[in-house]
Amino acid sequence: MMGQRDTVSVMHALKARVENGRLVMNEPTDLPEGTVLELVPANDGGDRVFDRDDDMSDEERAYVRERIVASIRGRRAGAPTFDAVDVMAELAAES
Repeated sequence: MMGQRDTVSVMHALKARVENGRLVMNEPTDLPEGTVLELVPANDGGDRVFDRDDDMSDEERAYVRERIVASIRGRRAGAPTFDAVDVMAELAAES
């Protein structure tokens, strides 16, 4: 069974600014009241996907990046694609 962190969902990034030492957000959301968010500072000009404390080594991160780039190139060349929800469900069923 997949846990909450394993759920695939679409969510747009929320923006916050620091004002008087506090995070201030003025973004509409349909998240339930009391939802706790983990905020990660955006690194201007950086690779936001790989700037997180993800416990991956540089080699692992490079491998993941290479696979993502290869996947994008394959898709552009006409390779088939798979729905992420279906893939996650299949992986969950195998474990």
